[in-house]
Amino acid sequence: MTHHIVQLSYVLAAILFIFSLYWMNDPKTARRGVFAGIFAMFLAVVSTWIQPGIIHHDWILVAIVLGFVVGIPLAMVPLTAVPQRTALSHAFGGLAAGLVGAAKYYLWSGEGSEQLTTFRMTAIVAEVILGFLTLTGSLLAAGKLQEIKWIPQRPVTYPLQNVSNILLLLAAVGLGALLVMDPTGPWAKFAFPGIIVLAMIFGVLLIIPIGGADMPTVISILNSYAGLAAVAMGFVLDNKLLIVAGALDGSSGLILSIIMCRAMNRSFTNVLFGAFGQVTAAKADGEERVYKSETIEGAAQVLEQAELVVIIPGYGMAVAQAQNRVRELYDQLVKRGITVKFAIHPVAGRMPGHMNVLLADADIPYNDLVEMDEINSDMPQCDVALVIGANDVVNPAARYDKSTPIYGMPIINADKAKTVFAIKRSKNPGFAGIDNELYFQDNTFMLFGDAKAVVGDLAKQLSGGSGMH
Repeated sequence: MTHHIVQLSYVLAAILFIFSLYWMNDPKTARRGVFAGIFAMFLAVVSTWIQPGIIHHDWILVAIVLGFVVGIPLAMVPLTAVPQRTALSHAFGGLAAGLVGAAKYYLWSGEGSEQLTTFRMTAIVAEVILGFLTLTGSLLAAGKLQEIKWIPQRPVTYPLQNVSNILLLLAAVGLGALLVMDPTGPWAKFAFPGIIVLAMIFGVLLIIPIGGADMPTVISILNSYAGLAAVAMGFVLDNKLLIVAGALDGSSGLILSIIMCRAMNRSFTNVLFGAFGQVTAAKADGEERVYKSETIEGAAQVLEQAELVVIIPGYGMAVAQAQNRVRELYDQLVKRGITVKFAIHPVAGRMPGHMNVLLADADIPYNDLVEMDEINSDMPQCDVALVIGANDVVNPAARYDKSTPIYGMPIINADKAKTVFAIKRSKNPGFAGIDNELYFQDNTFMLFGDAKAVVGDLAKQLSGGSGMH
């Protein structure tokens, strides 16, 4: 009877996982999707726990308590830290898969090699390699997103980097192949720990040549690796739900990575091995390019006279945690009868949907958030484009300069607006390491400073104004 209950619960949990992903496709049903995923996971854990073979209940309770101790603080991080929290979640998933694989190997090898069939050993090797490279890769990605001082944000490259990385991975796979042929042979004592060490080193070296702003794609790829590790773990444990859940996780991460690569007009190999984001030396043409600055008062006057304002948020808004000030500015503009839209680039920020999440946190109406492909046709009629901390995603050089690393990347056509105000912390180049041609156009004016302070000052200036639009 217990077996049938468990299997039925697994089927129900698998269905809920599928619907959870489906409902998350739409903001209107996203909350339902979250609760479906939570209940599915609860059902999976309880159903596994009640099986007769589970006897060490005290250890399970200890693990659950530790999970709450770590998980609750992670859930309380500000929305600006969600990308690095997501990376940490992948690290935990990779660690769990790797530890389960290691535990099963040492348990079964102690009982005799008959338990370690060719299929099981292959699954264990895949689980351990994917799990431990996901662990270290995700930890490094989280460090880059957190902008920890001793972790470089720009790509780190060295001669024969890709070749040495591939050889490192092949060495781990080669040791795995030896274990598959003879799991308890004389080399097993060194081969299995060697696989773990090589996988962990490979995870670090895989992420080092990737810049901080490519982390949205990297996080989703790591998510795919974690899912594949879960699939392998499912085969090792003979757990069909793990296989289904891991396959859903891995495939969704892969699909999301493909979508983001298309949004940047780049390939997987360029993201993973292209060292994209190294600072490009400025061309010496004997002429210093000059920004045109504007005052808060001047910008507020132009905004007051506008009929359509398009706000283009980027990572600078997230860093400054300026979303609530943006809401104040939005309210002041709408009060005057001005139409306000938010142009969202698919890879703005440090994770998929980063800008959507931040603006939703500030209660910006979701109907006013417009995707890049839809908003671009409206940009020639836009009176003011307000760029808040975005850089490469509005750089016109992507259209015509074949020498630039962002050539061909779809951008938001901010340059086609009648007037552009760009809020930026400094004159440093964006992630691609090149100057933004938008900032030097005749219709562009810079508002240098912290995004939170600048947007707040604009809102205050408008609130002190009189009259309606």
